[in-house]
Amino acid sequence: MDIEPRPAVTLAAVLLGFLALPMLMSGTTVALPQIGADLHASGPALQWVLVGYFLAASSLMLVAGSLGDLFGRRRIFAIGAVIYTTGAGISALAHDIVLLNAARTLSGMGAAGVLAGGGAILGATFTGTARTRAFAATGTTAGIGLAAGPALSGALVDSLGWRTTFAAFAAVGLVLGAATWFMPESRAADRHRIDLPGTLTLIGALALVMFGINQAAAAGWGEAQVFGPIGAGLLLLVAFTRIEHRSPHPVLDLSMLRDRRFMAWSLAGLFVVAGPAGVEVYLPVYLQGAGTSSARSAGLSMLMLTAPVLLLPQVAARLINRGIPPRRLITLSLLLIAAGNAWLTVLHPAITTLELLGPLATIGIGLGLGAGLADAQALNQVGADRIGMATGLLNTIRAGGSTLTMTAFGTGLITLLQSRVGAAQPAARIAAGDLTGPDQARHAALFTDAWQFALWSVAALCTVIALAVWAFLAPSRRRAAADHPSGSGSEATLTPATVEPISQPSDNRTSNFPLEK
Repeated sequence: MDIEPRPAVTLAAVLLGFLALPMLMSGTTVALPQIGADLHASGPALQWVLVGYFLAASSLMLVAGSLGDLFGRRRIFAIGAVIYTTGAGISALAHDIVLLNAARTLSGMGAAGVLAGGGAILGATFTGTARTRAFAATGTTAGIGLAAGPALSGALVDSLGWRTTFAAFAAVGLVLGAATWFMPESRAADRHRIDLPGTLTLIGALALVMFGINQAAAAGWGEAQVFGPIGAGLLLLVAFTRIEHRSPHPVLDLSMLRDRRFMAWSLAGLFVVAGPAGVEVYLPVYLQGAGTSSARSAGLSMLMLTAPVLLLPQVAARLINRGIPPRRLITLSLLLIAAGNAWLTVLHPAITTLELLGPLATIGIGLGLGAGLADAQALNQVGADRIGMATGLLNTIRAGGSTLTMTAFGTGLITLLQSRVGAAQPAARIAAGDLTGPDQARHAALFTDAWQFALWSVAALCTVIALAVWAFLAPSRRRAAADHPSGSGSEATLTPATVEPISQPSDNRTSNFPLEK
């Protein structure tokens, strides 16, 4: 028999999921050098420890959201928690890289259910200012996970080994599963059968594109084993859109993609997490390989990036609810992420903590301001019956884009190194943090050059996206004229869609929510 749910308990249970999953992501990055050494892995095989997790999560996120609308959002959340815990447990016991990668992929499948189900549960339970604060809380909690992950994993790796890291997260998964007893069940009022052709086509498309990009690190971009899967994946994406247009009950309502404001917030949410992804994932490897940092020290260094995410999502929510336009905040967030990546090009093997503080904190402030903001604003553009689908789409875009960025960043580093050292195997070894040998100083310099090129590329891309989001979120002249016929209104009061949410809903679902005042 289910325990009577309360909004505060629901929020706490969902936040536990948003704590554990980012913690596992950021914590695994610190363990990569030791995993590679222990399991004799490098290049694409070692990179798949991260990519497999995110590929599975991003491929299934949209599907999990739609399944939640059909069969119950709490049910999908609970199933995801069980699968996540199983994968983490197997990861702790894996004795070869193939089994570890399979287990990590399984954990990613579970993560899809937890993230999509959890976000949909919050979207269905809270509205108005309560929803803004709830999603800001998810950003803060995810920030705690990101912040604590490298430090916790670094300490565990240095003292007890990398397997302990996965065992610890398996234990967290057990608590996560138990917490679902305190959560309410919700589903769409109008329930339809599963769009199986669309589901399978989308999963296949994303998997093929990610697999092809990951293979480029070893084979090179011009090989058939790279452009073949990428081309096939793109064709499947075209087929997916045709299937969804014809399906009476699509897994993705393509009309959401025609909503300019929804897509602008989705694009912003994508790059808020994709912009810092390369640094979050691969900087600990550089600090341990090219530098002299231990796993613990590298993990602690990442706190300079992740610590701002602990507080700034709530600050952003307060600013919005006091009338600051979300458009301004999200653009500032993206520009700060771009500036931090550009600043980090000061990177060198002997870099000090003080030298890292400025660029990492700048990226972290940008991430903190944008975390949770884009999701809450995007969900304000859709109806209640499409919250699960919209949440799944947001998570798919964000996780898929982040995975693509992570894969491209790692592959790019290996490709740049290969062009300089002349062979794929040494390049993969250097990118994995193994610089031992008589040419250590030269390899460290080449590794640094590759990093600087990648950072400038990310900075330029984030700048372009910030300008695009600013333009897409601009209120139309027709809406502005309707709201302010005298032309005297300020940007902060143009339309409810520009500054969401200000009004308090009458829905009594949020009346007992402690964050709502």
